[in-house]
Amino acid sequence: MTTHHVGLARHIPVPPAVPTVSVNPVTLPAPDRALPLTLRVTAPLHGDALPIVLLSHGGGSSYHLRSKDGYAPLVDFWAGHGIAVLQPTHLSAPDGGLGLDPDAPGYPLFWRSRIDDLTLILDGLDAIEAQAPAVAGRLDRARVAAVGHSAGGNTVSALLGARATDPAGGVLDLREPRISAGVLLASTGSAEGMTDAMRARYPELEADFSHLTTRTLVVHGDQDDNPAATTRGADWSAEPYHLSPGADALLTLPGARHYLGGIMGYDLAETDDEDPERLAVTQRMTWAYLRSALDPGDPAWRRALDAVRDNPSLASVQTR
Repeated sequence: MTTHHVGLARHIPVPPAVPTVSVNPVTLPAPDRALPLTLRVTAPLHGDALPIVLLSHGGGSSYHLRSKDGYAPLVDFWAGHGIAVLQPTHLSAPDGGLGLDPDAPGYPLFWRSRIDDLTLILDGLDAIEAQAPAVAGRLDRARVAAVGHSAGGNTVSALLGARATDPAGGVLDLREPRISAGVLLASTGSAEGMTDAMRARYPELEADFSHLTTRTLVVHGDQDDNPAATTRGADWSAEPYHLSPGADALLTLPGARHYLGGIMGYDLAETDDEDPERLAVTQRMTWAYLRSALDPGDPAWRRALDAVRDNPSLASVQTR
């Protein structure tokens, strides 16, 4: 989508957008899941050897968009610039999931099921291509990244190597070796940074980032403060960068809150910081990171860093 409300963010270089195709729904059988897994596949209309991004949605108050049908501003942009995006509807979704059933096992987060959903997608790529002929034979299974927003960031961090706390007791290593890069968007931070009420209600969100060794970009807004969730203010969502040996970049968006300029949907009422310029920075910087992380010879990330450093009002980036 082209917008005329983007100014300095245009200095972050991206190639011209290409036409895309979306197949929705694609359904995978899941005998050990309460419902079959439904997902949306969005990809460039043409081209082969497409890198794959798995996108894990968060929560929010919207009925439909916390599902495979959300995050169009990111999905459209990434697919329009050469990436195949696979979006599941987790069981936490009210539409297409069990998010309105307080008696469902795992309610309300369905934490372990969310993690298993992304593994199921990787196991089911043959079935996905069979149902989506538009991408059949075009997905590069050797280049896979995972992206998660909010609670989806917690989901993805476990697959990137963060040790997870099993609600039934013990610590779990759920790292998925087929995923070679990640992006955490306004994600949850450490257990120590949670409020006592948050930690008591959602003990499964406790994560040990010291084992997250997969290459990862952490994105957070410097105004993303949720006093109900954390005692550490906006810095909480930056903790995966500071506590993880694998996270090699931290993108901080000035003035941004939890939706990072509007990533969850176009003109979404619950977006607390809607800003086309900020959204454009999020789109372009995440795309550039994913391109270079999945193809080390691609200069997109280096060029994006140069652009931000030349235009520091857009964002700040720490790297290592």
